[in-house]
Amino acid sequence: MRLLTISGSLREGSYNTALARAAADVAPEGVEVELFNGLGELPLFDADLEGDEHPAVRHLRESIDDADAVLFVTPEYNGSIPGVLKNAVDWASRPRGEAALLNKTVAVAGASTGQYGALWAQQDLRRVLGIAGARVVCPDLPVGRAQDVCDPTGGPSALVVERLRKHVTQLLNEAAPIAVAA
Repeated sequence: MRLLTISGSLREGSYNTALARAAADVAPEGVEVELFNGLGELPLFDADLEGDEHPAVRHLRESIDDADAVLFVTPEYNGSIPGVLKNAVDWASRPRGEAALLNKTVAVAGASTGQYGALWAQQDLRRVLGIAGARVVCPDLPVGRAQDVCDPTGGPSALVVERLRKHVTQLLNEAAPIAVAA
């Protein structure tokens, strides 16, 4: 089984990317976890560019297609989803009827230095993913005050790791029947 993680942060030392990387540590044996790289290389979504696919767009779509499930990890910028992550969802939601996100099992998590753990961004991302055709599962996974629950290298604390383990397990359990049927 393959799990793709996508962090919505481009920042070096991002708490969200650390959370996405930690998914590999908590995934059950036999689950291959890949952290998607290249979010910052995607061109801005433009329907006029759809027929002339950019290599970064192709890489994103193929990575999502090849995964049995996707874990999106989002920071919160101005109370919502970072533009770079929304751009990726827009590219992955096309072309209509055969989009990479169509019927894909996905979950959302998020970390922020504020007390709410990117909850607004997670709610917006869950809505956008659902409209894009993804099968959004699992409750939100907010990691508030990330600077206090991550070690000096940015890795999540044992408590956050345990919460993430439950989240990833639930995501994989939700994706398993679909992966087997595919």
